Amino acid sequence: MMGQVAALQALVIGALLVWSSYGKLVGPLVGARARRTALKKFVGEKRAEPAFRAVGGVELLIGAALLLPPLWMMESLAAIALSVGFLGYLTYSRVASPDSSCGCAGSATAPVTWRTFGRAGLLLAAAVLASTADVGWWSAPGGAAIAVVLVEVMLFVALSSELDRHWLLPLRRLKVRLTHPLAATAAYDVPLATTQHQLLRSGAYRAVNSLLRSDIRDHWDEGEWRFVSYTATYDDRPATAVFAVPRLRYEPDEIRVAIVDDENGETVYRPSLLPVLA
Repeated sequence: MMGQVAALQALVIGALLVWSSYGKLVGPLVGARARRTALKKFVGEKRAEPAFRAVGGVELLIGAALLLPPLWMMESLAAIALSVGFLGYLTYSRVASPDSSCGCAGSATAPVTWRTFGRAGLLLAAAVLASTADVGWWSAPGGAAIAVVLVEVMLFVALSSELDRHWLLPLRRLKVRLTHPLAATAAYDVPLATTQHQLLRSGAYRAVNSLLRSDIRDHWDEGEWRFVSYTATYDDRPATAVFAVPRLRYEPDEIRVAIVDDENGETVYRPSLLPVLA
């Protein structure tokens, strides 16, 4: 079975690299994504976008080679080298520019965290395992091998913060919908996690979710309100998203949000809120 699992690694790695290359090669915001990464400091602002696109091109080339026959040992060795390069770049990014975006996968932006290192480490392990395969992934793998690889894919998804909005956020909203954590809240010091659960359920959060670039950065209480701030971007400019959340009651439809430009302190966005889901 291990031989079949090893063979399927080329399919997993190839699909991951092709997806990763997409955000580096496609769309009008590639330059903005590149400048939010540590490449801006590593190669300079003018060369950040070409370097970003070059990495995407290498990912696409190796990914396509892994997905298409024939089977070459060189493909797995290239994936190993690329994985080692990813780990080195992530280490540099974390040390030299900890506030930068990872720029790792897809078109979403996400900071460098332990999940990012975990995904790169898993990619390296998969590439090493793929180098032991003596048949292509398109051979007829057994059900047990497919089950093992599905677990591996689920682990890749769990380690990809860029995909949180597709599975983790809906799960959190479902939990809030089922538990209503502030429905019977009395006058006591409400935990920040409870405020966050209500916030994730609100139309205000859904309206600006794509602009947020961090978890909760700061919070403070004023009377019946708790104010929560996130790092954000608006028109590729650094900004802060500030939410006003009812502190002592569960009223997600009363939550309000404003996006404030970090450089001049002006409110640049105050969305019309969507209704809260029933």
